[in-house]
Amino acid sequence: MRIQSFAQLLIFAFFIGLVGWTITNQVGRTQLKIKSREDWLLDGIGLTIQGILIPLLQATLVYFFYQHLLPTQQGYLKVPLITNFIISFVVVDYLYYWNHRLLHTKFFWKVHQVHHTITQMDVLGTSRNTLWTSLLIVYLWIHTLFLYLLADPTGYLLGVSLTSALDLWRHSRLMIPTNTRLYQLLSSWLILPQDHTWHHCREICNYNYGANLKIWDKLHGTYYENKKLPSMIGIPISLSLVKKLLFPF
Repeated sequence: MRIQSFAQLLIFAFFIGLVGWTITNQVGRTQLKIKSREDWLLDGIGLTIQGILIPLLQATLVYFFYQHLLPTQQGYLKVPLITNFIISFVVVDYLYYWNHRLLHTKFFWKVHQVHHTITQMDVLGTSRNTLWTSLLIVYLWIHTLFLYLLADPTGYLLGVSLTSALDLWRHSRLMIPTNTRLYQLLSSWLILPQDHTWHHCREICNYNYGANLKIWDKLHGTYYENKKLPSMIGIPISLSLVKKLLFPF
């Protein structure tokens, strides 16, 4: 639990850093000024659920569920730190890729569409969703399972922290300039904010489902690349605040 608390602290520090950059950036500061009260409320509730409620749920109810389901398997997996990290950063990333695609199917889209109402890439909108969408995301269940099964989850939690930090980053406007060596180093394999911006584009949102790695989108034909940014992101939906939070059908 001490390691998990430290991981949460690192993620929070990264989030505060991105918020600080947004405030000091002229474009980002302008975006914050024009956000509606409803958007502030949606984003604030989403971040509270994602950052506080979900970790508490993982540490209590879901963890106790695995204790009941697998009473003799706690700490059963004794694998090296690097293997733990790969499970978290690569294997779970592939599970999330399919989870994300599932949310874009006709049956689940009504739930996920609230996330796509953000009209500007903004770190505060990372967790905009209905109140219960997180129950449908693989992270809630798979992270707790591995934390329960692993004898030493340090490497796994490192992967979780890095994935969470990347999730915050790819929803921000902190873009890596395309003419830099850093962009050349990362752009071939890592999902960047530029890539995820196109996922939120109104016309072609059924691309770039990956969280960490581009290989899954490239492998399954859902990768879209464009060094320019889309002219418009976000979808218009005529739902009240209550419906966006509770029942967007």
